[in-house]
Amino acid sequence: MIQPWMIIGGVTLILGIVGGSLVRPSGIKWFRRLQRPRWLTFEPLIPFIWTFVFTCGAISAIQVWQAGPGSSKTWFLMGFYILVELVTLAYSPATLFLKSLKVGTIVGGLGFVLALILAIAVFPISRSATLLLLPYLLWSPIGTYTTWEMMRLNPQEG
Repeated sequence: MIQPWMIIGGVTLILGIVGGSLVRPSGIKWFRRLQRPRWLTFEPLIPFIWTFVFTCGAISAIQVWQAGPGSSKTWFLMGFYILVELVTLAYSPATLFLKSLKVGTIVGGLGFVLALILAIAVFPISRSATLLLLPYLLWSPIGTYTTWEMMRLNPQEG
């Protein structure tokens, strides 16, 4: 029997793989040549950080599902979790395809706002599920600020 955690984990993984496959080499080449803030020493860790953040988000979704399996409110929240993931995953393809750090800053900010709304909606259902959204709420502004700072350092790439 397929368990809810398998479905939620599978959807999270599949969306991540599909989102990553949308990145084109020309966009990566453009991004690599951009000037970065001197304090951005943790860039090699970013994929691992996002993996942790998405894992916490998936566990949060599992806890919400377990608190009210199959209810219309739970289905709505599952859709909201997917929306947050899709917006987050849209950052790289949108930024790199359009070669625009401004687009990346906007997408990053939108992801944070949506995750904050999700955390507020989840709080009455499961405090631990809300706590599992904290890595997103803490890391997303760092990524968005980094993109904004890169936009300031590379004004021609806004």
